[in-house]
Amino acid sequence: MCLIALGTTPIPVPDSVTLAAGKQVYMSTCHVCHREDANLKAPSQIALSLMTPRAIVAALETGKMRTQGSSLTGEQRKAVAEFLTGKVLKESLISKNAFTTFSLPATQKDLIKHSGWGGDLAGTGFRSTQQAGITSANVGSLKLKWAFAFPEATQVRSKPAIVGDWLVIGSQFGDVFTLHRSSGKIGWQFHADAPIRGAISVVQDRQGIKAFFADNSTNVYAVDVKTGKLLWKERAGEHPQAANTGSVAVFQNRVFVPITSIEVALALDPNYKCCTSSGELVALDAGSGKMLWRHRVISEQPKEAGTKKNGQPFYGPSGAPVWCSPTVDVKRGLVYIGTGENYTAPSSNSSDAIQAVDMKTGKLVWSFQATTSDTWNLACPGNPNCPEKVGPDFDFGMAPLLVKDASGTERLVVGQKSGEVHALNPDNGKVLWQNRIGKGGMLGGIHWGMATDGHFVYAANADNIWAIDPRDSTRKATPGLYALQLSAGKVAWHTPTPSCGENKNCVAANSAAPTVIPGLVFGGTLDGHIRAYDAAIGKIVWDFNTVRDYQTVNEVPGKGGSIDGPSPVVSDGMLFVNSGYGQFGELPGNVLLAFEIDH
Repeated sequence: MCLIALGTTPIPVPDSVTLAAGKQVYMSTCHVCHREDANLKAPSQIALSLMTPRAIVAALETGKMRTQGSSLTGEQRKAVAEFLTGKVLKESLISKNAFTTFSLPATQKDLIKHSGWGGDLAGTGFRSTQQAGITSANVGSLKLKWAFAFPEATQVRSKPAIVGDWLVIGSQFGDVFTLHRSSGKIGWQFHADAPIRGAISVVQDRQGIKAFFADNSTNVYAVDVKTGKLLWKERAGEHPQAANTGSVAVFQNRVFVPITSIEVALALDPNYKCCTSSGELVALDAGSGKMLWRHRVISEQPKEAGTKKNGQPFYGPSGAPVWCSPTVDVKRGLVYIGTGENYTAPSSNSSDAIQAVDMKTGKLVWSFQATTSDTWNLACPGNPNCPEKVGPDFDFGMAPLLVKDASGTERLVVGQKSGEVHALNPDNGKVLWQNRIGKGGMLGGIHWGMATDGHFVYAANADNIWAIDPRDSTRKATPGLYALQLSAGKVAWHTPTPSCGENKNCVAANSAAPTVIPGLVFGGTLDGHIRAYDAAIGKIVWDFNTVRDYQTVNEVPGKGGSIDGPSPVVSDGMLFVNSGYGQFGELPGNVLLAFEIDH
């Protein structure tokens, strides 16, 4: 290791031996998939260079690249991470000053202020005026109160729960923190085995308040919120390459866990036996972690189903992963999930679908398929593991919304990466209305989600230029925030994503899920802005650019970046926003930002 002087602060950089060793590993193991012209969804070497060494090592050990990383030694993983980033691998120690005493009131009634992906079991993303404490009259006074930095992180995508005065949030390297809402100081810290990419769900029962979450390796955890101690841990995934990206939902002593797989990325290796996994929804007992039932999205088992260009066999059907969070229908006793594309042929009738599953038995009640014959994986195009007929990759990546309109009629509303919004009858999955608002593509269309106040459905349309659907040249990309009438799906207003101006390194797109409160919609963009929109007409009434350096409450260097993934959280006059999403060429960052109404 040597030092480079930047001003008066010496910065350690890797020595020449480490750089040479890392380059050799990269060229022999990684380069074929990560070269600049290889694939839109495999980050290029330039994109990898913007990550931290710790993030790259984590990807190789417990993340998407864990299979490829398993063939490397610890020193090789370290060397390739340092070669790609030009930085020495380190792990920042959080100062003792960043901690404070954790405590909850003796009377624990009504302490849960926010929980799960959409803030409620129906996944609506709606907060009442009383819950929010923010209104159209005071939103203009929102000021940054504090910033918390996740050490060495390049993306912040877990969504906090709020219990009393405390946020409970996961992180890229598996740490779960409780942060005091007023100061951002840490109460307790829990260490999971792998990255936590979903929201934290909290439930109160006679034994106290418990936090439930899953890591990327499909380990599911129950933690005592009062003490930060583990109550139980169980692996929900059955396939060796099973993974979790969605949030768990908890109801009636059941923890519902969505399961995807990293086979979509492993397909980049032409010698990988592609593919044998299926998306799943798993129910665990909330008291013990015991598995109650397992629903396979693809009912039949995979078998040899053709020959690849390199002479090796294809396997299928496969894929139809469950990327998103489950939505609970208390009245009907159902859990709704969205599914993704098939990884290989033959295609199934359960891919790119919305499914209703009996919450007690795990039996499929109905299934609505929006796109047929969508076979695709990261090997496309050209790699032997790419299916012969390449589909558009039109996942349902978002959690369905269960909402009742002004007349009392219930609808299940969901957006698709095709840019289409579907309203379904929750009794049987029949289509009530459909409206395509975007051109769509592999990174959306409607990527992460929508929100609803019972009058409009607010949809974030990405139409990400780096992965746009090329098939229809007559339809133009129209990124932005849309309001659709809940009754018939007609667009009430559309506010285009503001331009990045002369900054050619950013993408102007609304990809992250929005949050709605009476009179206002909050939405983040890939260029790092968090904005408040007038819910009636779409006018932007408040705007904050999060892409900057921050002095953080935990004394760790903080930087904002793209806003993608979960929606912001609004509670008691405060707005909590994730900033940083170093994936797919987006801007890396590592901060949770807390805004407060200026009283």
